[in-house]
Amino acid sequence: MGKDWLLQINYLESVDSTQIYLKNKLKKKQLSPPCAVVANVQIAGVGSRENSWIGHEGNLFCSFALGRDTLPKDLPLESASIYFAYILKESLCNLGSQVMLKWPNDFYIDDKKIGGMITNIVVDSFICGFGLNLVSSPETFGVLDINLSKKKILGSFFKNLEKKFSWKQIFSKYELEFYYNKSFYTYNNNHKILLSECTLESDGSIINNGERIYSLR
Repeated sequence: MGKDWLLQINYLESVDSTQIYLKNKLKKKQLSPPCAVVANVQIAGVGSRENSWIGHEGNLFCSFALGRDTLPKDLPLESASIYFAYILKESLCNLGSQVMLKWPNDFYIDDKKIGGMITNIVVDSFICGFGLNLVSSPETFGVLDINLSKKKILGSFFKNLEKKFSWKQIFSKYELEFYYNKSFYTYNNNHKILLSECTLESDGSIINNGERIYSLR
């Protein structure tokens, strides 16, 4: 990888949340971007809509931090989860998976959620955390459809991040696949919305009944 890209990857056996751990390390200036944290077990992960994402051993739990000045100039920050999640989704598909990205940040195999991604800003750092069920999952969830090592997934993902795709490049692909969302729903202020009744806008937001909704995750 390039000398300016994710050189520092910290591997942990167990952690409450890779994202919380990384936030604290950045605030205390014990780590600085670009960097990443990977845990074998996560006991109090942070999921979408303030839900928890409990991690079983063998699954993938990772958070990484980038300097805000290294992000694509055309990236709408409110849609950053779509940007990073799509790059991970495409990395997995290039390795043989049939995973799809449900707006804005959830990974699915058929009708089963196998993971997700969330983003936050801390000082001048942009933090992105994701989890993927590789070997086991809670009831009603699923696992990745192919057998891949964590090292293989992370290597492919970080290599693609290094290419620094523009938002326009990523969105043009995601826009073509948005119809896969037609059987799913999302939430707006705890109100369930059918994605089949939404239109996708160029900044990553969706329009439902005249209201523009951003992912904000």
